[in-house]
Amino acid sequence: MCGIFAYSNWNCPKSQKEIVEKLLTGLKRLEYRGYDSAGLALEDGEDVSRTTAKVFRETGKIANLEGLLEASEKDLHGDLVFESHCGIAHTRWATHGPPAPKNSHPHTSDEENDFLVVHNGIITNHQALRETLQRKGYMFESDTDTEVIPKLTKYLFDKFHDKCSFRQLVMEVLRQLHGAYALAFKSRHYPGELVAAKRGSPLLLGIAEGPHPGEQHALVTSEGFVPTSKRAKRTSMEFYFASDASAMVEHTKRVLHLEDDDVAHIHNGGYGIYRMEKIHTEGEDSPSLAYAPTVKSAEVERTIETLTMEVEQIMKGNFDHFMKKEIHEQPDAIQQTMRGRVVFDADGNVQRVFLGGMVDYLSTIRRSRRIILCGCGTSYNSAIAVRQLMEELTELPVTLELASDVLDRQCPFFRDDSIIFISQSGETADTLRALEYAKSKGALCIGIVNVVGSAISRATDCGLHINAGAEIGVASTKAYTCQITSMVLLALALSEDSRSRADRRMDIMRGVVTLPDTMRRALELDQKMLALARTLVDENSLLLFGRGYNYATALEGALKVKEVALLHSEGILAGEMKHGPLALVDETLPLVVIATRDSSYLKQKSVIEQLRARDARCILIVSEDDDSLDKFASNEDMIIKVPEVCDCLQPLINIVPLQLLSYHLTVLRGHNVDQPRNLAKSVTVE
Repeated sequence: MCGIFAYSNWNCPKSQKEIVEKLLTGLKRLEYRGYDSAGLALEDGEDVSRTTAKVFRETGKIANLEGLLEASEKDLHGDLVFESHCGIAHTRWATHGPPAPKNSHPHTSDEENDFLVVHNGIITNHQALRETLQRKGYMFESDTDTEVIPKLTKYLFDKFHDKCSFRQLVMEVLRQLHGAYALAFKSRHYPGELVAAKRGSPLLLGIAEGPHPGEQHALVTSEGFVPTSKRAKRTSMEFYFASDASAMVEHTKRVLHLEDDDVAHIHNGGYGIYRMEKIHTEGEDSPSLAYAPTVKSAEVERTIETLTMEVEQIMKGNFDHFMKKEIHEQPDAIQQTMRGRVVFDADGNVQRVFLGGMVDYLSTIRRSRRIILCGCGTSYNSAIAVRQLMEELTELPVTLELASDVLDRQCPFFRDDSIIFISQSGETADTLRALEYAKSKGALCIGIVNVVGSAISRATDCGLHINAGAEIGVASTKAYTCQITSMVLLALALSEDSRSRADRRMDIMRGVVTLPDTMRRALELDQKMLALARTLVDENSLLLFGRGYNYATALEGALKVKEVALLHSEGILAGEMKHGPLALVDETLPLVVIATRDSSYLKQKSVIEQLRARDARCILIVSEDDDSLDKFASNEDMIIKVPEVCDCLQPLINIVPLQLLSYHLTVLRGHNVDQPRNLAKSVTVE
């Protein structure tokens, strides 16, 4: 949801054309987050005595922005080389105001572009700020909450610029803002400087250092043109701000994660991170636009981390779409999830599960009053998939909570609860708010996330990284199966002290070890699912029935079909069939029934018989050596046979054909596979 990319070079000569390409490439790496418009701002520099900025904004895809830049080539000076330059760029996902150039970022303070801002998040008191600034004569052109930020910056600069630096000025602006944000500021009054800030929305700083290249041409600096002969061979620096590591991994692997209320200042080839203590409260309605020198800030250190992500992970390789690539990456991703956590003996036999980051907390979880699984969307479905197993192995009550509902209901969390927060990005706004609420109640908070260094991974007491690798497609596939795998491993570790469940635990561990190979066999159904998709391409609705462990499979399969193929689909608990859904059944509506062998097998067989008695059009997912249900399928294309594993792991296999079906339906229906309509990968606003 929205994407920020900013680039600053110092003692590192770059032409304007190169800078534009960097900014556009950074935006393209963030496309998967979902957006409806894009824009960028960069320095023009023709008049070196006065820094100017050019702003380009366009609706639609980044290709449209590229077209606008090409059409505006006469307004740029592509061959002009800058030794020091700051550029900012943004992809917008509409929240306030429809997609339109005027609502796109960067937003500006005035016609002179004195201050430019890109913003992720929502400013909840923007209306009060807008009305205050309008009374002071400021005119607004957009419908967005963001536009108040550069105009407020301009107001405070005009009034107090002789009292504060760029960083202090930005802090004064932040003092007035309520809500969530990731922000990047640039200004012609502070050439060569970038200031960024974070609160509740992800933002990373990337650092690249190298020797001064010493090209043999004239350069533009803040002092004007400097001949090559007068330049020393100095260190060159490049800095990147981005909403996601995927935007900077091809430039640098040295990154640091900004924390809430951090302000980062790039200046003169260096950076500083400052911690800001806000002096307003969220309950304030009227902004106070007075300069407040009492705002406290202190420079702090943040650990520079090395990204383990490789450039190849954010490329499609031989696949047409990221979604298909990530579906086929699942066996290797699950292998990575298990690596170092499943322990073998000298003979190569599985022995136990060892979770290094959880060792000190397992006994606490075992003593809990209950375990609560909390997430949104696909992450919530993964919680449903493991609930039954976790109850069985731990003998604790396990409850499920939709993160968006936790604060609405003020859920009764207690100090002796263990709450597992599940999120692919680790930045999901609803899940973060639920986590903050749980911490205030004193509960033990555990994270299941994919992104190292994300907000949830830092805020929880302990947890597991699922190690699925970068997931670019908006529709989560490999993260779903790796989340389930991680929580199965956690359930196994929690039951390690139980002798009565030793045999059951060993059966599951053997099944976990075979999962990657079993899933590769399931992926061989690709062409069969393509053939099935061709028969369903013109349908208007699809129902999926599951039970027991595979209720989650029905929900997740339906979610995939609706979010990418834009086809109405619904996952239904088969036990509820007679309590309403049966009224929809006729000979035209396609129904998917998941009936692999588990404790619900005979009940699912009965469901199939009742549906066929009403001439239902059944598509069956069954175990590969089960021929007893063949007679209930309309034809051989309507029966999908999947490899069989331990019952609690079967959802990991059964979801694969449904992922493939949703992918092929999307392609056949002509929709965007990796960027579904109206959806975003990382939902960072509530």
